[in-house]
Amino acid sequence: MLDGAGTAVPLEIAASYRARTRGLLGRDGIEGALLLTPASSVHTFRMRFAIDVAHLDHHLRVIAVRTMEPGRLGAIRPRARHVLEAAAGAMAEWGLRPGCRLVIATGQDLRT
Repeated sequence: MLDGAGTAVPLEIAASYRARTRGLLGRDGIEGALLLTPASSVHTFRMRFAIDVAHLDHHLRVIAVRTMEPGRLGAIRPRARHVLEAAAGAMAEWGLRPGCRLVIATGQDLRT
């Protein structure tokens, strides 16, 4: 994955119901990011670490970015079609902010 600043970031894609439900549960961290698709909200119940969450529209443009501590329920973003998760602080390091558009270097079309 490439973020809005052109930084290459390892990306896992969770496109099945089972993969989206599991998300980052049971992990102690993540290198890179996890893309949940389709998704418009997330929670951090039973998570072991804080995460950054970016809501993306159908063009993979960032709508909102926030950090969520474990045990939280995120707001539903009606325009969001995908959610990107990473370790807390990672998105700020990558320069990811609202208005950035992500490019996924897998050739997969994730627009819905």
